[in-house]
Formats: sequence, C-alpha cells, structure tokens
Amino acid sequence: METLKGYVEHIIYQNEENGYTVLNLVSEEEEITCVGIFHGVGEGETLELSGEYTDHPSYGRQFKMVSFQVKPPEDILSMERYLGSGAIKGIGAALATRIVRKFKQDTFRIIEEEPERLAEVKGISQRKAMEIAEQAEGKREQRQAMIFLQQYGVSQSLAVKIYQTYGAELYGILKENPYRLADDIRGVGFRIADEIASRIGIHTDSDFRIRSGILYTLIQASLEGHTCLPKQLLSQKASELLKIEPEYIEKHYMDLAINKKLVIKEMQDIPYIYAPSYYYMEMNTAVMLKRLDISYDVPQIEIESRIRSIERSSDFELDELQVQAVREAVCHGLVVITGGPGTGKTTTINTIIRYFELEGMDIFLAAPTGRAAKRMSETTGFEAKTIHRMLELNGGVEDSAGFERNEENPLETDVIIVDEMSMVDSSLMHSMLKAVAAGTRLILVGDVNQLPSVGAGSVLKDIIESEQFHVVRLTRIFRQAAQSDIIVNAHKINGGEEVVLDNKSMDFFFLKRYDANVIISVVIQLIQQKLPGFVDAEPFDIQVLTPMRKGLLGVERLNHILQQYLNPQDKDKTEKEHGDIVFREGDKVMQTKNNYQLEWEIRSKYGLAIEKGLGVFNGDMGIIRSINHYQETVTVEFEECRMVDYSFKQMDELELAYAITIHKSQGSEYPAVVIPLLTGPRMLMNRNLLYTAVTRAKKCVTLVGNDVTFQQMIANTSEQKRYTGLRERLKETVGI
Repeated sequence: METLKGYVEHIIYQNEENGYTVLNLVSEEEEITCVGIFHGVGEGETLELSGEYTDHPSYGRQFKMVSFQVKPPEDILSMERYLGSGAIKGIGAALATRIVRKFKQDTFRIIEEEPERLAEVKGISQRKAMEIAEQAEGKREQRQAMIFLQQYGVSQSLAVKIYQTYGAELYGILKENPYRLADDIRGVGFRIADEIASRIGIHTDSDFRIRSGILYTLIQASLEGHTCLPKQLLSQKASELLKIEPEYIEKHYMDLAINKKLVIKEMQDIPYIYAPSYYYMEMNTAVMLKRLDISYDVPQIEIESRIRSIERSSDFELDELQVQAVREAVCHGLVVITGGPGTGKTTTINTIIRYFELEGMDIFLAAPTGRAAKRMSETTGFEAKTIHRMLELNGGVEDSAGFERNEENPLETDVIIVDEMSMVDSSLMHSMLKAVAAGTRLILVGDVNQLPSVGAGSVLKDIIESEQFHVVRLTRIFRQAAQSDIIVNAHKINGGEEVVLDNKSMDFFFLKRYDANVIISVVIQLIQQKLPGFVDAEPFDIQVLTPMRKGLLGVERLNHILQQYLNPQDKDKTEKEHGDIVFREGDKVMQTKNNYQLEWEIRSKYGLAIEKGLGVFNGDMGIIRSINHYQETVTVEFEECRMVDYSFKQMDELELAYAITIHKSQGSEYPAVVIPLLTGPRMLMNRNLLYTAVTRAKKCVTLVGNDVTFQQMIANTSEQKRYTGLRERLKETVGI
C-alpha cells in the first residue's frame, strides 16, 4: 500500500449517490488522476491517500484510492486555494483572498471557533458569517462520521449511505441497535449489520439481533419463492443463521406481530409466519380475483353457433375440451385454461379472441416476458405486450415497480388474456389485478406442470387448487403435435413414463457421455457445427440449459468455456473485467434482476432514439454491442432492438448467457436446446425441472450425459416445496 498527499485541483467526475469520484490531485512530485469513493470532497482540499498505482487500458497511470484523510491546509496559499475553490458556497476567489489576508494562519480556527469575526472582512455580513460556519461544521461532522464508521470496518461507500440516512444520529443508532441499518438502508442486509454489531460489541442473544435475524430469514425465504414459512421451519432457519437455540427465537414472534412486523396465520392447523407485505398481497389478490368472477347469462345455442362459424371460417375443428374452454370464457369473468405442449392452447386462445372480436369487444393480450409476448403475437396475429408494458411501467420508487395503470386508472378493455401464467409471481399478479376493473373478463392460460415463477408465490397452481374458479384442463395431444417427439416425450416425462433413447427421432436426441469435460466438448461441437444447419439458426440462438449454477456442468463454468469458443478474444473486441467475469463485445448476456428504472431506447440507423421506455427484467437476454471505457458504459441490445446503456457500476446485474439455468429459461422458446446432464442434488434433479427444460425447444432437444440420471429425474416427483397461502386466502373469501 502506497501513500500520496496533495491538493484536489479538479474533480473530473463524481457520482453524488455513491461518491465514486475521478479527480486530479497535485502533489509535490506530480499531478495524477485518482479514482475511488471520495464522498464530500471538494476542489482545493488537501488529501492524504492510501492505495496503489494502476495502469488503465485507456487512461494510463492512475492512483486507486483505498482510504483517505482530509488534512487541514498547512500554509496560507493552501488555505486560500481551498476557500476559493467553491467548497464553501458564497466564498469565491476574491473573498477567500481577503479572509486569509485578514486572519492568516488563524483562518480555520476563526471559522470553527469565532465565526462571528468573519464579519470583520469586507463583503461578509453576520448572517453570511454564520452560514459559512455551518457549512464548515457540516463538512467536519461528515469526515468525523467517516472516520468513526471506518474503525468498525464499514466501507467508504456504505459509510456515505449511513451518514446520508442518519446524520449525527448515527452514533447512538450504531451503539444501541445497528440492525436498524438492515431496515433503513438499501444494500445493507442482516449479515452486514450483524458484522458491524459484532465489532461494536452487541451480544449474540440481543433482542435487536434476534428480531432482525427473523425478518431477514423471511426475506431470504421470499427469494427462494416462499411467501410465508411454517413457524417451526422459520425457527429452525433463523436458529441456523443466528447460531442460537430455537426457543430464544420463538418468544419474539408475538412481539413482532403486535408491532406489525410479521403476521401469524394458521393454515391446516399449522401456524405460518408472513412478512406483512406478502400476507396482505395474497389477501388482496384473493379478494380481487373473487370480484372478477362474474357469471354472464349467454344462451348455449348462441355460443355453439358462433364457435361452429369460427371453425368453418378458420378451417379447424375444436375438441370437446377446447369448446368447453371457449364456453367458460364467454360465460364467466375469470377462467383458467391449463395444458401441456401440443394440447391446443394456442388454437383455443385464437378462437376466444375471434369470438370476442365478433362481439365488438376490446381485447388485450399479455405475457410475463418479452419472449413470451413476442411468441403470443406470432401465434395469434394480434399485438401482445409484456404485463409490465400493458400496465404502463413508470419506474416507480427505487427497486420496485410503479405502474400508471392501477385501481384509480384501470385498463380500458373488455377482455384480458394472459399466457405463460406459471411465470407470474405474487407481486406482478397483485399489480395486474389492481388495474383490472370489475366486469372485465380475465382469462389465465398456462402449463401448471412447469417450474413455478422466479419471484415469490405459486399463483397459477394456487388458483387452480383452490377450486374456486372455472378451470379447463386440455389433455389431448393433437395429431400434428403428436408427430413431434419433443411434445410426446415431454408428456411422457410429465406422466412418469419411460422415454426411449434410441436416437431414431428427428427432434429428440440423447448422446450418452459420462465425463464432464467430454460432455462440454460435445456441447461445443453441437452448437458450432451440428445444430445451426439442422434447425436453420445461428449458434447464438441455440441455448444451453443446465440444472445448476455451480459444479462441473454449472452455469458459471460452462459460460467461461463456451465464451472462449463462441466469442473468443479478439484485438478488435473491447473487453471489461467485472468481478470474476470478462465481458466482451459480442457476448451473449442476461439481466439477473428486475430493474424498473433502467432506460431503453430503440435507435434509428443513425443512432437517434425513435422510441424510449423503462424496465429491463430478470431473464431478459441480449448481446453486448459496445464497451466504452471512457464513458464507462456497456451497451446491450435486447429483443426488439431495445438498446440499454449500463454504467460499469451496474454490471452486477449482467451475466454471460451462453448457458443458463433451466429456471431462467421459463417462458422462453429456442430453435434448439442442449441439456448437459450428469449428477446433482436430488431435490433439484426432478421431473418438473426436466419437463420445463425439454418444453423450451421448438425444433430440437439434445441431451448430453448420463441416461441413468435422466431416468432418475423422471422418477423423482419431489418438487421443491413452495410455502404460499393464496389457495387458503381464496377459500376464505368465498362469497365476497
């Protein structure tokens, strides 16, 4: 670690939110560019830095700051330079000269201890003297706070957030209850707060610690898809986190419930514990669904006649279940249509659209992802939007969605059809229902046997299992679909039947290999040579799907290897290293979290924006088009030519996507998928996962790996349990 001392001549760039700064520092030996978190530092200040010299590929030699201290100016020239830099509002270069000429070496003592004496200088009133003193005091307080926080291992960027949130109150808060940080400050979880608390000396059995640990465990559960947890399981998980006995935890539940920090609800004689937001979300969702379930008295003969007319004009014939689905959609305000691939969901949707179109009704089509909406548009011939776009996303508050369409400004339509409902989580469902006015027909379509949503909840499954609404299950595989082994084998997998792996199929192959490196070699050969011509697609359109993130055939290792073959290093391709990943122009990438405030734009061939919007979502895939080290941005092109500029600081939201987990592939369809399969944890390697992977392929599925693992997955029905309560909330709201 090296040290450097000098004064700030010029601030080139400063991010007000996180304090990241690029500045020119003039020392006795040199003038050098310094980078790091310099929150609150102004031009003219004297700094002492610790860090190291680095060579930036574009900007040359720099000093990367790890820690710094602001030093008081030691000579009259430094004092004058600092005061005249604009660091204190109201003091310009001329006034700074007069102040220093008057008080000389005593200048800063006067400002701190006798600020009223500044009024002795021409051009400074008593009021202005006090304003100058207040500014100087504020800067001093912030620096003291930084020093105080850093002694407890708090990073510069986090220290800035803490000071901005609490100001001078931070000393009392940290010494009494540092776990408040987890509640009040974005980016601070229980673990960071717990680390600070342990350094401060808070006991492991502190009430604050236990309560914060309970709430953190519930948050972690929601990230795993649960909206609640059985009390016993919550106690067990919190006990493992806090490393204390469960009985110390359980005595806090009632106090937290009284303070409205959690909700305790009995379901089937078992106490479940919710974070309040999820409990009220489920309860409100149940009420809104019930209100939409209106019956319409339409003569059956009229419905049958119109269906037959549509069949004749469209040259197809519906089976009995499809006719029932159309009938239910006409006669009821809320209908669920579920079925696997090849069972005629698309034909049913098209018939329902045609029926209501002939009635002169307005119809909206929506799906959870851009890929699913695009596919819905292609198969129906009508415009389909993502649910977010239908609800007119406005960016909302930080890290959450805000929609223009809601209970006060509902969607103006007669019918809403939502496809790929298995992907819709509790939060998105709640937002959508708030925008659906009573009297609007809502038709929910999806495959309940696919993996549940990435976000918390099990919405489609809970609605069906509540038995409160009209549900039509399409089960017949149509003749054309029956010619596809992808569809036939998907249904066999779902039914627990044996799948023949003789490779006599035209679209379903199993290449038996039993070594991870050999499997990867085969996968590369398939993507580069065999499959593009076979399915008439580019290598980038062929998707590798794998069960896990870690391991020999996990996403992380596969992406590292596949990148070397599919987008190798090239002197004409700019790169940016971020964490353990090297991003390169031309890389296939995926957004890993919902970001409702990221701006996208569709650009003309001259680079001008012709359409703009907000929101990039978990699972969206794109190509890196450019990396600009000067502007510190990465430009990614997503589907529908949407261009998004990421700052280097936002690159945590991106990962390589040559291989993705099967969970992340939900709602997507690819010309061909390649599934490497060797071993994995039993809870993960189940029928549900395999079924979802196989049904992502449009023209060809190729599995490479261990055939025994494949058969074991078909036999394994132990899906990962999701704890949710929407089904029970729906049963409670009978008659609403």
